[in-house]
Amino acid sequence: MKILMVNKFLYPNGGSETYIFQLGEQLQKEGHEVQYFGMEHEGRIVGNRVESYTAGMDFHTGKLQKLLYPFKIIYSWEARKKIRPVLEDFAPDVVHLNNINFQITPSIFYEIKSYEKKYHKKIKMVFTAHDYQWVCPNHMMRIPATEELCFACQGGNFGACSKNRCIHNSRVKSILGTLEAQYYKARKTYDMVDTIICPSEFMKKQLDTNPLLAKKTVMLHNFLPKAAEKEEKDTATEQLNLPDKYVLYFGRFSEEKGVETLLKVCRKLPDIPFVFAGSGPLAEEVFSMPNITNVGFVSGKALENLITGALFSLYPSEWYENCPFSVMETQLYGTPMIASDLGGTPELLQDGVTGELFEAGNAELLKEKIEKLWTNPELCQKYGENCKMIKFDTIEEYCDKIVRKVYA
Repeated sequence: MKILMVNKFLYPNGGSETYIFQLGEQLQKEGHEVQYFGMEHEGRIVGNRVESYTAGMDFHTGKLQKLLYPFKIIYSWEARKKIRPVLEDFAPDVVHLNNINFQITPSIFYEIKSYEKKYHKKIKMVFTAHDYQWVCPNHMMRIPATEELCFACQGGNFGACSKNRCIHNSRVKSILGTLEAQYYKARKTYDMVDTIICPSEFMKKQLDTNPLLAKKTVMLHNFLPKAAEKEEKDTATEQLNLPDKYVLYFGRFSEEKGVETLLKVCRKLPDIPFVFAGSGPLAEEVFSMPNITNVGFVSGKALENLITGALFSLYPSEWYENCPFSVMETQLYGTPMIASDLGGTPELLQDGVTGELFEAGNAELLKEKIEKLWTNPELCQKYGENCKMIKFDTIEEYCDKIVRKVYA
């Protein structure tokens, strides 16, 4: 089978890239042909035979980019033009779509249909929903100005995006996001997709509020990301001068990830050492905390060492996370977690069994949970042992389900 993976970023950038790279690698191991389409970038690590990609796009700098911004994020003629030679050369059986909005746009659906018509060849279009873009123009179901969680756009009422300035708290960008959502709704563009993979029941519930999407959704939790190779020699954690006993947060240092709330709690627990691994807009505040060791961004074996060395880890996110790899990865290494109760996270973490859940944004409750686990290492050990019993799909099992139930 020939599978064309489509994603705007073709370099390591986040969860959707982890997903396409590991799934693509496994598909190739099983004898399928896989190529990739997205934006060109100096860090690109995958591609296609004809070397056809869209130009890299940065909408935050340059007068020309700002001028073209409204047109490119709604409908990309360049993406349609650039994907055509890939289709002509590769002749895929499946086009597996991932993060495409804004930089690639659903305009490519029309080129795929044009190719089908010309060659009388059916191409299965599959979409994995990594966020809520198809039911929420700012993709997070969260109003940035007020930090409120929001369901106002359910059912296609996208005007709320403009009213609440939901995209970067910008009126202009929010209007453009609204126009994009309304344009594809009016054209019933998403109806061209054959199957929508929802990595959580929560995600499926949100997409099912759109009758056009509801008949196409299937729930399939993400696979367990591959553990770091045991033979990988990485002494990074040995050079970090970590506390003997610590609580870990790893991820983006940003407000929607709950880091602002977490920092409030850290200030109230000066005797507990925290280790933060990552980067983001709240990095300065993280650096200023005397009981936080900030080790920056780590990955691979170094990240595994950080997770396994922690008494427990934290995932205080304050938006509707989908099926976060971070939660699965922590449990994979037998480390319990305290996590917020939003989105798909409660589907992965069993409260009182593999860790503990708390009300998102509730600093006092988070503080109580941290103190509880910090002073009860035997409870952490019990949770850790339970973590090792969790059964998530391996990449091999997930790939088998995709090929048999989705691509077929």
